[in-house]
Order: sequence, then structure tokens, then C-alpha cells
Amino acid sequence: MRFGRWILTGAASALVMAGAATGGLAWAAETGPAEAPAITAKTDTVFLDEIHGQQAMAWVRAQNSHTTGTLEKDPRYAGFYKKVLAGLQAPDRLAMPSFMNGAIWNFWQDAEHPHGIWRETSRASYLKKTPDWTVRLDVDALAKQDGVNWVFKGANCLAPADEHCLVALSNGGEDAETLREFNTTTGQFVQGGFVFSRSKQTVAWVDENTILLARDWDGKGTTLTPSGYPFVVKTMIRGAAPGQEKELFRGEASDMAVTPMVLTDGDGHQLVMIQRNVTFFETRYAVVENGQLHWLALPAKSEVQGLMKGRLIVSVEEDWHPDGHAPIPAGSLISVNPAAAEQGVEVIFTPGPSQSIDQVGVTKNTVLVSLFDNVRGRAMRFTPTQPGKAWQAERLALPDMTSVHIVDTDRTSDTAYLSVEGYLEPLQLWLLEGKGQPHKVRSAPARFKTDALVTEQFWTHSTDGTRIPYFIVHRKDMKLNGANPTLLTAYGGFQVSYTPLYAPEVGQLWLERGGVYVVANIRGGGEFGPAWHEAGRKSGRQKVYDDFASVGRDLINRKITSPRHLGIRGRSNGGLLSGVEMTQHPDLWNAVIIGVPLLDMEHFETMSAGASWAAEYGSMSVPAEAAFLRSISPVQHLKADVSYPEPFIFTATSDDRVGPVHARRFAARLEALGKPFFYYEDIEGGHSGTVNAPEVAHERALEAVYLSHHLMDAD
Repeated sequence: MRFGRWILTGAASALVMAGAATGGLAWAAETGPAEAPAITAKTDTVFLDEIHGQQAMAWVRAQNSHTTGTLEKDPRYAGFYKKVLAGLQAPDRLAMPSFMNGAIWNFWQDAEHPHGIWRETSRASYLKKTPDWTVRLDVDALAKQDGVNWVFKGANCLAPADEHCLVALSNGGEDAETLREFNTTTGQFVQGGFVFSRSKQTVAWVDENTILLARDWDGKGTTLTPSGYPFVVKTMIRGAAPGQEKELFRGEASDMAVTPMVLTDGDGHQLVMIQRNVTFFETRYAVVENGQLHWLALPAKSEVQGLMKGRLIVSVEEDWHPDGHAPIPAGSLISVNPAAAEQGVEVIFTPGPSQSIDQVGVTKNTVLVSLFDNVRGRAMRFTPTQPGKAWQAERLALPDMTSVHIVDTDRTSDTAYLSVEGYLEPLQLWLLEGKGQPHKVRSAPARFKTDALVTEQFWTHSTDGTRIPYFIVHRKDMKLNGANPTLLTAYGGFQVSYTPLYAPEVGQLWLERGGVYVVANIRGGGEFGPAWHEAGRKSGRQKVYDDFASVGRDLINRKITSPRHLGIRGRSNGGLLSGVEMTQHPDLWNAVIIGVPLLDMEHFETMSAGASWAAEYGSMSVPAEAAFLRSISPVQHLKADVSYPEPFIFTATSDDRVGPVHARRFAARLEALGKPFFYYEDIEGGHSGTVNAPEVAHERALEAVYLSHHLMDAD
């Protein structure tokens, strides 16, 4: 969602950030000869907890040297690297649009602009084969000028003109950001304008001279929660002397975070609000009027999606029983009056048993919803009729067996851009205008051959009998002989859904070479709404791991593959999934890729932003939850007498969200037990794991070599 006017870089752009011009050696200039202690069962590895410590970095560089020195020697590596890099820097990639200031804006990175450029064109020009772009901000030039490895993290702009913006800049990709005022009309940073130094911080414009800001106010962390996020919001007035800012709201230190937000609709209504995240999933909202806060009577598990006709558009993530209204099921989308949330509630849409809302976008007169129906992408448009009456619903005609996403919506009209993609269908851009149906205006070129490939959706039963769907992409002539090299992936947490995605590196480095690609839609995600997520939360999380293992066994039972040829991959929460599957079912897989992971679940609450995820995983302070966390924590479950598949572990030194210590402890434990592993830690990169196109290509090529060795090559 977007508070006020956040212009984001997009998931695809986030992978391609600033950095080196050649692949694989971004860390080499700093390293020199790697000298690190050999870790044994008697070694005290506490030095690895000091993220940038000299001894820790020596160990990291030694591991990097071993991994790259081994995998880069494979003659396939160079070709893998070139293919991925070419796709990431291809000039014919789609330039994804953002509506702003009456024009279309886009953030773009390529070989010439590794840090990226923020650029503008007219709406008519954007639809031309070659738009006429005007560069407004050159991040490469800024990084060179400042001597800082700036990563563009988006901009928060003052609606409706979108002229005054605060550009968010991160050093090397970390979550902490520096904010600088930028004028989109002049294309210049504002001399003497607002500047807020590095912090995890959130901001919202009230008017051109007034800003609401939440950040680390004293530099000592006293206004940060245990998760590392701010809980004090202050009002900043242009020209006021330092220290004159006025405190607007102070949450509790035990909160996850407190965020200011300003919503503006196409009719000129503005709503200033405070969002207080008590936990990751429980939120309180207040409307700010004349410096006073009026808390809304919304359910704890709800999310404000936007403002239309002066009314809030809200998704409800738990069953709600507002006064004087019929019960509203979890997963519904509603419209409420911000002056009295429980009065005049209008239900916009309630998904059916096989459905789940993915995204919500608001135009001037309509609400757009992208959703899943049995994990297949759909989109609908909803238009209000009369107050208290059912909203008019209309399904938008888009391709099946794909993912449908809302790229951006225009608050001043009923125009929006949607994206469509599938495992074998390159990214497409569809334009929706007025009351019409969407039509395709852009399509990215194919990056790999698909004539011999097919996508299917299968179902299997988990340990408790629950039906679990999964997508499988394979050659049409695949033989059911148990010998097909197969890569299985999933996420299974935070109500995040894994849906069809066109990934050129998967097609080029895996599918074209005879590999089978499988995506499991396990519990913990959002594929079937809040209940699907709730089933895998906290101590119910073993269901997530059982679902995933059940899909693996189903692939084996169908004779698609066998443990010898079956590998798994996951990152972040999915990295935890891979770690658990490696320790719980070491004989089911022959390759395990673990990316930017959580792995020490007995201590995650005290590591980086870990405290914010207690609502998802449980807490060591609760005896029953602590017992479960101990039962699944991968670091503590590595054993000397068990034969494990040799994993590939990757992380980033600058990841200030999960942090690299999880991965380090896991790898160090393997080393102490004398178990083989590959470990790669990007010195920069944040939670994305890698910060620039060459480094992304390098890491993906290393993975491809690793998977080839373990799943494809002859015994």
C-alpha cells in the first residue's frame, strides 16, 4: 500500500542496485588474503555476531573465496553469468509506470546506469514504442558526487501536485535511509529544504511546509521499538530551529512500529492519520484533526488501503461484528466513514472459499482488486452505487494461469495499469481506462524458449489431510522415471502468496536445460486468505513444513523425480523453510539453497528486526511457543551423526532486517561438525541479498552451477 504518495522502485528493480561493473568480485578489492580461524566443536564463534568485526569478516571472506573458487571453476559458470546479466540489463525490459504530477514516472537501471535514473515522460509519450524520457534524478551521478553507494528506495510526494518529494536513499541497500527534499518540477534537490539523516524512518506530507516524521530522534535508540522501528511521531515545520519539532504521538515501546500517513482522494479530500502497529498483524488507526487523535473502531487485524469519496477503503483480516451490521468475514474489503467507522459500513467484496484478495488499488471513482482463485490471478473493478447498497462488481478480462498485479492507479481519473505474467508468459502491461476493459499495451520479449514447456497445477494431501496445490513447469515430453532434476520452492509465511512469475534466469539456467520447476502454495501464505495464513502461524507452523515435505513426496510418488534429483530453494522466511526441511528431512533432498534466512529461532527476537516477527513465529517468553521454536530451530538441530545434503547458503553483511548472523551461525555449526557447505555473503545488499545487476547475475550463476552439480550431473 502507499501512504501519502510513495513512489516505489518495484520488486524487479530492487534486485538491480548500485555497485560494481563486473560480476563476482565486488568484495575482492577489500579482502586481500583471507585469514580466519578454522571452526571446530571447541571454537567460540561469538565473534561472528559482530557483523563488521575484523575476525568475522575474515571468516566471511574465507568462505566466499572457497565458494567462488570452487563453483566459478565450472566451465558453465561464465555462460550462466552472461545470460543472467544480459536479461537484467536488457534495454527492452518493460519500464513500469507510476502516475505522478500528471505524467508517468519510472525508475530505471541498466549497464550505463547501475545506480539508476528517475525519469519522467508524458502519458501519451509513454504509450509510444520509444517514450521521450526526461531524466529528473541521476543516482549514479549523486553517488559519485557524495562518495556514497546510494540505492534509490523511492520517494514520498505531496499530493495532489506531487511537486514536493522526499527521496529515500539507502547506503548499500540497508533498510535505514536518508531523506532529502526534491522538487519534481525543477529536477533538483531543494536548497535548504528538508533533510533527515540516516535512520529507519517514515514520513508523510501534510502540506508543503509541514511534515510528520517517525525516526530515531536522539540517535541512542530510545525512541525505537525492540524491532528497531520508531514509535514517536513529531511534526516538522519548515524553517523551524532544530529541537523545535512538536511531538504528535508516542506509541508504546513494546509496539512494533508507529507510522504517520496522509491519504488524498481524487475529489480533494485529505486524511491525516497515525498507524500504530501493535504487532506485525495488529494495527490501530487514528485520524488527526487539529492536533487531536481520534482512534477508529476497526478490527485489530485490518489494513487501510486508500481513500475514495472521503471514505476509507479497508481490508479486514479477521471476522468483524460492527454494531448494527451483519458479521463481516475475514478477508473482506469494506468502505467506512472515517468519522464513525462502525456506522454505515459498506461491504465491497467478500472472497469465496477458493479466493483471496492480493492487492487493492483506488482510482477516483472505483476500487480495483487483484485476487487469486485457486491461486490463479484475477482482477475485478468495484463501483459504488447508492449509500448502503451493494457495490457494482465487474470481472476484468485478463489471461488465465497467470499472476495479475496492480502496477499503479491514478487518483485523478479511473485509469490504472495492471501487469500480467506467468511462468512461461513474459511480463505484460495492460491499461485500464474509464469503464472499459483493460487492453495490452506492452509486452516484454521472451528470454527463453517455451515451445517445449508446459505449466500444470497439481494437488496433494498434507500430513493432516489438507489439500495443497502446487504449480509445476516442465518439458512436455518429460518421462516419469524419477530422474528429472527438480527444484522446489515456497515461502509459507506472513500471508505472502507465491504465484506465477516469469523469471528469465529460471528459464535459461534450469528449464531450457531439462530441469523441472515447482512452486508449492503451502499454508502460512495468503493464497486462500487469512485462515490459510493463520493455520501456519506460531505453534501451528509445523503444518507449513509438513505441507512442503508432502509436495516433495508427491513429486517422488508421481515418479517426476527422486531424492537424488530433488532440490529446494527459499529466501528470508523461505530460507527458514529450507533450513527446517534440511534438518527435518535430510534424506528427501540432494540440494538445499538457503537465502538471507532466519535460522536461529531460539534467539531471533534479539537479532536485527526479529522482535517484530513474534506475532508470526511465537516468542521464547511464552513457554508453549518457546518449546515449539526449540523443536524446529535449524541451527540447534544440526547433528554430528546425520548425513545432510550439502547446502548453498547466501546472505548479505548489510542486511539490517534479518541480518547475516543467522546464516553465519548455521554455516559455522556445519563447519564445526565437519559437514560440507557453500557459503556466500555479499558485503553489501541489504535484505535483497545483492545490490547490483552484476552481483545478482553472479549469485544466480553460482546457484545454477551448484544445482547442476547436485541434481543434474551424473553420479
